[in-house]
Amino acid sequence: MKKIAALLVLISSASWAQEETAPVPGPVITFEETEFNFEDIYQGDKVEHIFTFENTGDAPLIITNVQTTCGCTATNWEREPILPGAKSSIKVNFNSAGKMGRQNKVITIISNSVAPLNQIKITTNILPAKTEE
Repeated sequence: MKKIAALLVLISSASWAQEETAPVPGPVITFEETEFNFEDIYQGDKVEHIFTFENTGDAPLIITNVQTTCGCTATNWEREPILPGAKSSIKVNFNSAGKMGRQNKVITIISNSVAPLNQIKITTNILPAKTEE
């Protein structure tokens, strides 16, 4: 009898542990990564990185703007609503012309996400331009 009672307690506690948490109401932008380091590049190099994300919320995600900190950084993103469970991306291009040394660029994503301001970041170290020999 004690074994049966212990088994019932074990089964009922296991079912409580498996309760799913309710999804956050509204769209949620969840990035696979929020930072990328290009490491060392040479002055004048143009590099790009694609930041992939998923709408992990329960409503369509709409990105209204993607802001960069300077003209050396450009972005491209999906203008259509991203449905719940769908993935999309933001392409970030960086032009190192006229730059030197360590660079940190923050890209701000403005959307209807539950957390309306999301940021991604690129970093690099710019070495002097290669000279033609």
